[in-house]
Amino acid sequence: MIGTMALIIVLSVFNGFETVVVGLFNTFNPEIQITPKEGKTFNINTLPVEKIRQIPGVVYLTDVIEENALLKYQEKQFIATLKGVSPDYQKLSGLDTMMAQGEFILQKDSNNYAVVGQGVAYNLGLNLNDYLNPLEIYVPRRGTTSFANPLEAFNSEVLFPSGIFSVQQDFDIKYVLIPIRFARKLLDYDKEVTSEEIGLTSNADREMVQEQIEKIAGEKFTVKNRFQQQELLYKIMKSEKWAIILILSFILLIATFNVVGTLTMLILDKKKDIAVLWSMGADRKLIRQIFFAEGMMITFTGAFLGLALGAIVCWLQQHYGFVHMPENGSFVITAYPVHMKLLDFVYVFIIDVVIGIVTSWYPVRQISKRTIELEKKF
Repeated sequence: MIGTMALIIVLSVFNGFETVVVGLFNTFNPEIQITPKEGKTFNINTLPVEKIRQIPGVVYLTDVIEENALLKYQEKQFIATLKGVSPDYQKLSGLDTMMAQGEFILQKDSNNYAVVGQGVAYNLGLNLNDYLNPLEIYVPRRGTTSFANPLEAFNSEVLFPSGIFSVQQDFDIKYVLIPIRFARKLLDYDKEVTSEEIGLTSNADREMVQEQIEKIAGEKFTVKNRFQQQELLYKIMKSEKWAIILILSFILLIATFNVVGTLTMLILDKKKDIAVLWSMGADRKLIRQIFFAEGMMITFTGAFLGLALGAIVCWLQQHYGFVHMPENGSFVITAYPVHMKLLDFVYVFIIDVVIGIVTSWYPVRQISKRTIELEKKF
């Protein structure tokens, strides 16, 4: 019972952390991303955007330009990735809900602004209320072959930051969001983009939409969903979960050996009853079935009680959060997250049954046989 309860609680907490992490990544990553198979950029006119827009379930399309740049603020410098996005990006992503300071504003009338990751802002010592010192951006000039004069080798522009976002360290330390019109001017781009990001409705069939986009886009483009964009992360999470299941199942197996001891003592205690059954015509198979059923009753009782208690503890944690995260840490949540999945309950129950069958079969197979032989003489 306790082993089953522990397994359910640990798996549910792991699911909770997975949900939090994936939710943070999904705040930044689009549901569908189209990138060129060859090269860094492509001409947006080579992608049939209007046909993609007409696919049922597609609601937002955003042109994206990404490029590494040198950022300078007062006396500090830092290399980050510029991400130029079109106005629909705010609707496509949930980044406006992850603002640590300021507001999510990229352009207002003719003015351009930057939304900076918290890690980038920290390294630059950025102050949103500093209206005298703008953020300076430097990128290599296209087609430059001579670096005799460093000033001629770079394009530079300035703009003020409007906000600082905090999603996840990998993004916070890397990205600076800017309007795509500003990015095109800075990089001397006309119709070039590095990717096309697509937002879908909540009830859209994502697999079907992805297949339709792949057919329309053709072989020159790669179409990825959120899982494929962070494939390594998802695989690591799945591997960790299976590792947890195996480790806790082994602990559960050790705990379930109590059934072996219980059945052994029960067989020794019921020697006279075995003799009576034997004399009444019960064969070895029937006697084994009786003790095996006893072992399975113990297994099922412990399994159901463990599942029920695990569910109750997880429900209490979900609604009341009585187990808090360490106060000295920097977390986006205050209590341990919990997310129960029906499939986890099914897996744990199957594990309990398999272990119960093994631990019940062994003593019955070994001990009952010897006991019956002794009772024959009696």
